[in-house]
Parts: sequence; structure tokens; C-alpha cells
Amino acid sequence: MPIVVDIDVMLARRKMPVGELADRIGITPANLAVLKNGRAKAVRFTTLEALCDVLDCQPGDLLRWEPGEADDVTA
Repeated sequence: MPIVVDIDVMLARRKMPVGELADRIGITPANLAVLKNGRAKAVRFTTLEALCDVLDCQPGDLLRWEPGEADDVTA
């Protein structure tokens, strides 16, 4: 998938454990793991907003597009 999730990068920069981030944004550690490992099919704007608030960053710091072979996506 050409969308890359860089939550691990921001966690390292903030020296924050995954469990603390999950608690602070109000999702389970398992759901955060699905998101940060790039296995999520979608992310709610409220979750993205909470991530940006807690990690003091912009959405572009967490998500980036890498050109390449995309899954079959229909607009």
C-alpha cells in the first residue's frame, strides 16, 4: 500500500511508549498497533486529531504517500 504510517517515528521522537499513547488518545493498544503497522483500512479524523494533539504534530508527520503499486482502488 502506498500510504505509509510513521507513528513509530513520532513516538520515538517524543520518547513515548505505545501504551501511553493509546491511553491518551482513547483507543486500545491493539487498535493502535493495527494503525501504526499500516494494517488499518481507514482512520477516523477524530483519531487522527487526537494523535496530532498528543504527539504535537501535523497529519503529514504521521501519514505519507509513497508512489508504487497500489491496491485496486475505485474512486
